Amino acid sequence: MPDYEFLKVTRDGPIAVCTILNPPQNFMNARMVEEFLRLAGEVEANEAVRALVLTGGVEGIFITHYDVSELAAASDQLQQLESFRPEELHATHQAFNRLQSLPKPVIAAINGVATGGGCELALACDFRFMARAGFIGLPEVLVGILPGAGGTQRMARLLGTAKALEMILMGKLVTADEAEALGLIHKAFDPPDLVPNVMAFARTLAERPPVSVAQIKRCIHEGVQLPLLEGLKLEQDCFFETMRSEDALRLMKDYVEGRLQIVPPGGTA
Repeated sequence: MPDYEFLKVTRDGPIAVCTILNPPQNFMNARMVEEFLRLAGEVEANEAVRALVLTGGVEGIFITHYDVSELAAASDQLQQLESFRPEELHATHQAFNRLQSLPKPVIAAINGVATGGGCELALACDFRFMARAGFIGLPEVLVGILPGAGGTQRMARLLGTAKALEMILMGKLVTADEAEALGLIHKAFDPPDLVPNVMAFARTLAERPPVSVAQIKRCIHEGVQLPLLEGLKLEQDCFFETMRSEDALRLMKDYVEGRLQIVPPGGTA
């Protein structure tokens, strides 16, 4: 994959690993957002890549938050306008939506601090694993703004409105273990164990049939925003897409003919 200014992208077999690098604080900025959008397009286009892992390249920091100096400059410009209402989603929304909608699993290996935009990036990933080396949350209210890159929407959908209101209105930051208990992340690890466990998880996902993975992601991410009957119609369409895949026919035949085991003997784990 091509070079980036703030992202270092490497390959480990079918897994693309994106390391976020903007020392010393690993702030997110507009240029980094553009690179996330480009990365999403390149990962989707590369059939050899079956999963994407995002992690921080500064020790103990995933992304501290968005560069507040950029936000302050934008605020200063907006003060001069009588009104302002964009007609389309801004670049950060576009980049995070693009990552979330990838037909391949996207995994956040949160190696430490992930607040503001860093938390919002993690929320846009399919899976979140975190080292016991920092904290995560959305403290934007403390500087007079709100999470503007999907944080209010994704956290509310993940945790429910009551807990999201508490977290965001209080600007509450939590540890990895607290985040796991809340359901904000999938699992907390001691720092040395984070990357090995994430990569093992990514390899397992990379072995799953790609059409099935893509359609499951679509069913869940799009379906939760639909009324039940529309969600069921979406699921049905996606089901038939998987049924038309070569992997489905091959694997079902393997199962019927005894070459593949998916249920433990006796029906118990």
